[in-house]
Amino acid sequence: MRRAELRERLAALYAGRPVVLAPGGAAGWASWVERLDRLGCRTLVLDPPVPATVLATDGFRLHDRLVRDLRPDAVAAVERFDPEGRGLFRTSPFVTSDEPVLGRPVTGGRPRAFLALEDKLRADAVWAAAGIAAAPSRVVPLEEDALAAATRELAGPLGAVWSGDGFTGGGDYVRWVLDRDDRAKARAFFAPRSERVRVMPFLDGVPCSIHGFVLPDGTAVLRPVEIAVLRDRAARTFAYAGLGTGWDPAPDDREHLRDVARRVGEHLRAAHGYRGAFGVDGVLTADGFRPTELNTRMSAGCTLLAGVDPDFFQLLQANLLVGIDAGVTVAEVEGYLPDMDVERRSTTDRRLRPGERLAALAEDERLEAAPDPRA
Repeated sequence: MRRAELRERLAALYAGRPVVLAPGGAAGWASWVERLDRLGCRTLVLDPPVPATVLATDGFRLHDRLVRDLRPDAVAAVERFDPEGRGLFRTSPFVTSDEPVLGRPVTGGRPRAFLALEDKLRADAVWAAAGIAAAPSRVVPLEEDALAAATRELAGPLGAVWSGDGFTGGGDYVRWVLDRDDRAKARAFFAPRSERVRVMPFLDGVPCSIHGFVLPDGTAVLRPVEIAVLRDRAARTFAYAGLGTGWDPAPDDREHLRDVARRVGEHLRAAHGYRGAFGVDGVLTADGFRPTELNTRMSAGCTLLAGVDPDFFQLLQANLLVGIDAGVTVAEVEGYLPDMDVERRSTTDRRLRPGERLAALAEDERLEAAPDPRA
């Protein structure tokens, strides 16, 4: 009964109000259209034209401008749909929520300050402040000598990894560097896109993530998620093959991962007034988990776990981001952990069993997956 009561309380943010969904086409908003329909909401989906981009990140960085620079016909459609101006915008997490759009509050987006925390070059300061062990790294300008020196200093047996500045998605601002030729190609890639890059050793192990929700009474932490990444050493490329929860780290590693998320969440709350979902990506190495990036949003891994009760988690996130305390506690969110451990999920069409690694299945089937911009 308590879960049903909480869902009803969380639904009050939207219940009965007109909701504009943007940016993106109807297919991408299908689950939200169905959810809002159950809440008695009329919906309007706007699909502003997105300039062609090669990388997912470049598209994400356009989202805020797209919803704030709507064409006259789109503006007119919104005003016809919601003539009384009592509606809401439901957007992607790459839209800022500090100011309304067409006089209507933004839900689903993030405050600028939360979005800024996702800058990949800020992650090391977060690990240090939260007291988390991390691999060595250097942030250097995009200058050949500085990059070469940092790479020589930090490269391990598998080389180094460079990451560009700003917020990114899908790992598309990440490059694997083993030799001089790799350095030249990576620098040419970053030159028009980044002013600085972070250099780290290539971490060998299981790519994974751990997710949590910063709530008024503390940080609720979920279970680990495997990030299935295939590597091609000859081509020096990575192939994203999906996310899965079949993989189980050793119990001590699981609890360490969860402790990492709890420490990060509490730091974000204390230092930045943070609220809502976040995720820590990294690699479980022979020496333990080493974080690589912070995602201050409900990312793909968190969404996968939320599949045990999508309405609860999606509405919880929407409420937290607009500053509403619906009375959900850490214990109530973590009460879903047994369900997450029973219902093993993946972003592919595979049904996973406990202990089953998605990356191993992909390798066995010689899956040549292209990087997925929705990762």
